[in-house]
Amino acid sequence: MSSGGGTSTFVIRWINFLTSLLAMGVVGFGVWMSTHHDNCRKSLTLPVICLGAVIFLVSIIGFLGAWKNNTILLWIYLVFLCVILIAILVFTVLAFIVTNNGSGHDIAGLRYKEYELNDYSSWFLKQLNNSHNWNHLKSCLVKSEDCNNLSKNYKTLKQFKLAKLSPIEAGCCRPPSECGYPAVNASHYDLSFHPMSSNKDCRLYKNSKSIKCYNCDSCKAGVAQYMKTEWRVVAIFNVILFIVLSIVYFVGCCARRNASRDNSKV
Repeated sequence: MSSGGGTSTFVIRWINFLTSLLAMGVVGFGVWMSTHHDNCRKSLTLPVICLGAVIFLVSIIGFLGAWKNNTILLWIYLVFLCVILIAILVFTVLAFIVTNNGSGHDIAGLRYKEYELNDYSSWFLKQLNNSHNWNHLKSCLVKSEDCNNLSKNYKTLKQFKLAKLSPIEAGCCRPPSECGYPAVNASHYDLSFHPMSSNKDCRLYKNSKSIKCYNCDSCKAGVAQYMKTEWRVVAIFNVILFIVLSIVYFVGCCARRNASRDNSKV
């Protein structure tokens, strides 16, 4: 075997060995999520487990192909890896397109921003305005205790006004500032005042722990901002993963080519 062929197969062998260990960690994390999270987050476990399983399978094929210097296995490995690269690229491009729109609005006297649903992409609007999707998300928000924890985290009204709330806390746990409802504390507003705005969210907000502003467009906008942030993180991670896997793919091509050359000499 040529020195180039030996180097490429050695590198692809060890890269895929380490990748297979990483994949087992991903599968283990998915299993852990399924046993330590509620039904709302369990929906994330299947994709995590499947992703880990696919990476593990491809890594094993690549490792065996490089170890045995087997052209067929290396071809299968490269085809699978190419499909994964295309899938990552498509998802990443779509993620950047979907999260391109939408940002918060500064409110005088507040350290956090408020969000408007119509600022976000049509994809977010379609998903969040779907009653089935939103009812599921709303049940998760009620169970999350985010709104209930505000009164525990901010004992005084001054602390609450100086707080830097998350998009979900700002949109789902309180009425929009334009409503003009005076805050009694971090979890209670004086709703006896006539709202200063015609925004329907002003009428939908209730102090009840199970209602709050969970039916408001401002809550949907807060969720959209949260999803946008999460998707951006995933998209950036995918860019890094795409670059790494592209290098692995290139090394795999070299290993496959050298394996074919060595087999033709036999």
